[in-house]
Amino acid sequence: QWVYNILEKKAETERIVHENPDPSNGFVLVPDLKWNQNQLDDLYLVAVVHRREIKSLRDLTAEHLPLLRNVLQEGKEAIAKRFGVPGSQLRIYLHYQPSYYHLHVHFTALGHDAPGSSVERAHLLADVIDNLAMDSTFYQKRALTFPLRADEPLFKKFQEAGKV
Repeated sequence: QWVYNILEKKAETERIVHENPDPSNGFVLVPDLKWNQNQLDDLYLVAVVHRREIKSLRDLTAEHLPLLRNVLQEGKEAIAKRFGVPGSQLRIYLHYQPSYYHLHVHFTALGHDAPGSSVERAHLLADVIDNLAMDSTFYQKRALTFPLRADEPLFKKFQEAGKV
């Protein structure tokens, strides 16, 4: 609901750093709740796309390349303009598995060891774009490794199925 409240301007409108209102290729860029915005060392923003049917990395195809390229380019430009941090100093990625199933992209300071920014969970947006440009169904076919804690419900499902 938090995501939809932001997209519908029912909450956190004062926190919006950038918005592209295009319903197909647009997004809202907001500071992540984990970032207090007092220093740039742990800069952390999230781009939430307007399209509601894209739940995760698995849903992406070449059709979404204009959207992904917008998020990458406009997100970097907005952060450079507002915070003075150039795109070369950002880690821009998607999580798999995501913490919520509405496509969003993380922008963190390159030196910040943000939760979920490790290789087991983070997929760099530039790599995602390249992979989809080569093969439109890359993320429908690719085996994706991801970590799970022992107390997570999905881990228990894997255990029950004899997959762990």
